[in-house]
Amino acid sequence: MSEEVIKHSVHTLVFRSLKRSHDMFLSNQGLLPPIDEKAEKVLKGVKARDSYGQVMHTVQQAQAIKQQDSRGQPDGASGLDMDIAESAALGSEGALLPFTGPTPAATPAGALAVPRKPPTMPKPKWHAPWKLFRVISGHLGWVRCVAVEPGNEWFATGAADRVIKIWDLASGKLKVSLTGHVSTVRGLEVSARHPYLFSCGEDRQVKCWDLEYNKVIRHYHGHLSAVYTISLHPTIDVLVTAGRDATARVWDMRTKANVHTFSGHTDTIASLACQAAEPQIITGSHDSTIRLWDLAAGKSMCTLTNHKKSVRSIVIHPTLYTFASASPDNIKQWKCPEGKFIQNLSGHNAIVNCMAVNPEGVLVSGGDNGTMYLWDWRTGYNFQRLQAAVQPGSMDSEAGIFAMTFDQSGSRLITTEADKTIKIYREDDTASEETHPINWRPEILKRRKF
Repeated sequence: MSEEVIKHSVHTLVFRSLKRSHDMFLSNQGLLPPIDEKAEKVLKGVKARDSYGQVMHTVQQAQAIKQQDSRGQPDGASGLDMDIAESAALGSEGALLPFTGPTPAATPAGALAVPRKPPTMPKPKWHAPWKLFRVISGHLGWVRCVAVEPGNEWFATGAADRVIKIWDLASGKLKVSLTGHVSTVRGLEVSARHPYLFSCGEDRQVKCWDLEYNKVIRHYHGHLSAVYTISLHPTIDVLVTAGRDATARVWDMRTKANVHTFSGHTDTIASLACQAAEPQIITGSHDSTIRLWDLAAGKSMCTLTNHKKSVRSIVIHPTLYTFASASPDNIKQWKCPEGKFIQNLSGHNAIVNCMAVNPEGVLVSGGDNGTMYLWDWRTGYNFQRLQAAVQPGSMDSEAGIFAMTFDQSGSRLITTEADKTIKIYREDDTASEETHPINWRPEILKRRKF
């Protein structure tokens, strides 16, 4: 049998509600009974031992070893450590003190707790804007590649007219024309340790030119289709070429032997880069992947699949242990040697054919529609956008940039374009931080690791 619910009058219910409210807010009125000091000390001592028990013995040892003053405060120990030690000595009569660092469980024994700093976004470095300085014409076809001589006196260009032309960097005048390829010249490299110029083209040929006699002294045979890109190893006498047959081939410069054939890409390799440290070779392909190769082992170290479209350009930073890859979806930066992703450089919405970076941290990307974007390498801040002007008599559709490179000083940018010209850019000497301020609005806080 269920008990009957006792019905109270409204007056009784209201009175009970008032009493509960009164009891709840009684402490705000200072009407609490007096505090038992001994009980409070016991409570605080237990809390101190519970919170700081793992570091108490460390502080006690430091106290015993070093006595700085009559109190026995150890050298370098903070007031917080001293008070914790006192709490340990007092046992139940210790005092609980405020603690600002991380919990002692995360701090190794003997180490002082340091508050963790919140992540900060580095502010971009100011770079002067770049402007067109010189236009050089002379080729009769699309100019597809460029390489600067290590002495910074001349540079070479290759074009669809099958001719390699060598130009004086200071004056822009033609020095010599080299003929020998029977199709478009797609890649050039000048050796820093030998008087050699290496070239490759759509005729499947890879040639070594002796610059003392201006003639071909070696051919490297093996590619089954057009060769699109070429690179020299900075310290070993090997040459790496890659192209439409989806393989990268490593050649012994002197014996012409095909040392390695790196296969794994499923489409044209559009770009490759060499460096002395691991990974020695990095390739970017139309299959949307980037592969990092170990030259000693002769195999792929890892494959990066972050890009959604073809990767047409790879560039290695001259001083930082990082590289960048360009695709129509994004320019991405990576950390060597394992290819750890750093950040996206978004905004260049075009087919990005080429990139170049100088020691000052200026990254330039060139598009198939003649657009040039200039970025701060560390922060990914796009500080300038340029549209290459086509040569008079050319169509606007011929405003495409195929290759670019900085000279050895990093103060001149050379671009080769679809209007058959070579353009040289330099920094604007009249610009300052006041005339061209940094308009920087970071969208997301990026955690950077350099």
